[in-house]
Amino acid sequence: MPGALDGIRVLDLTWVLSGPYASMILADLGADVVKVERPPHGDVARTTGPFVANESIYFQSINRGKRSISLDLRTDAGKELFLQLVEQADIVMENFTAGTMDRLGLGEEALRARNPRIIYSATSGFGQDGPLKDKPALDIVIQGMGGVMSITGYPGGPPARPGFSMGDITAGLYTAIGVLAALHERERSGQGQMLDLSMLDCQIAVLENAVARFFATGQEPQPLGTRHPSATPFQAFPSADGWLVLALAWGVENQWELYCAAIDRVALINDQRFDTSFKRTQNHAELEPILFDAMRQKTTGEWIDILGPYGMPIGPLNTISQAVSQEQIQLRHMVAEVEHPTAGTLKLSNSPLKLSRTPATAGGPAPAFAADTQAVLSAWLDLDTAAVAALADLGAIVPEGGPDIAAYLES
Repeated sequence: MPGALDGIRVLDLTWVLSGPYASMILADLGADVVKVERPPHGDVARTTGPFVANESIYFQSINRGKRSISLDLRTDAGKELFLQLVEQADIVMENFTAGTMDRLGLGEEALRARNPRIIYSATSGFGQDGPLKDKPALDIVIQGMGGVMSITGYPGGPPARPGFSMGDITAGLYTAIGVLAALHERERSGQGQMLDLSMLDCQIAVLENAVARFFATGQEPQPLGTRHPSATPFQAFPSADGWLVLALAWGVENQWELYCAAIDRVALINDQRFDTSFKRTQNHAELEPILFDAMRQKTTGEWIDILGPYGMPIGPLNTISQAVSQEQIQLRHMVAEVEHPTAGTLKLSNSPLKLSRTPATAGGPAPAFAADTQAVLSAWLDLDTAAVAALADLGAIVPEGGPDIAAYLES
């Protein structure tokens, strides 16, 4: 079944994580995403572990369903070939430091001169303007500068990074949203446009009420562990055999009273320190030890059976292996199996986009370096093998090869 973006062509110059994650979303939705990799080894993510049969699983997890060619954009022949591909493309994506494409002579104006309908997506650490635009950035730098790490962890503890690359992934999600919005607008105007996406901007955008809270109260948000800054109980609790997560729903009548009765702490119901969520949050230091002691009296499964029927949002605090093994996750096909020619069957996270007629799905393994050069140049530019060979002689394209992972691992 064709995907929602069937027929959309993407030239994907992105590398490492934020950009590849964004273009993978487009590939999952059916776009023809052609990964344009730099010679001689391609995306540096190919050398990031772990490895199966000398294939980077990190690279596989964010580049599935794409095709790969290698162009040397430092050569005149390579630039001209790229611009010919731009004429046939809908979207060009890159995540270099601001100004890199302009220095290559392939910035927005050059691309638009060849294709006025092109959507040019530039994801960078700090955006295309401002005093920091020339600075490189990686995920942890962006999380630190964006304030996320200042509210992550436990009070009095050292700074903590969330357990995934939130700076990169957030930027990738916003990049995909921006590209899709530009595609929709092009249907009205017939014109492409540029998306200037800053990773740092994205961190500010996803700080939900932390930014608004600071401006409203003048108080600096602090790390709170697993709890919520405005609602209580809303956190992880220890149980007799592990941990669980519980959040009392806003606006649901008698949730606090039912909870106190269920945990055999009925005296809390009439305690004026705790009779509203706001008061419970203000007096959390006194309340938490009481709740922890109560929740340790039964197992996680027992609490789910007791509190779940009351409509209380509750669940186990799972490890990754437990999370992907849940019946709900299996039923919704959130673990994709793709067949790789050398690494065998790989299990990867699947797309969560459950469109009813054009569902998104993992479209196969990530490509080998430059493996699709002939196929892409034939389909997009109608070039035969002799023409492709001539381009290789000019240094515009690089034959299939890529990094020698076995030698890399031994070094």
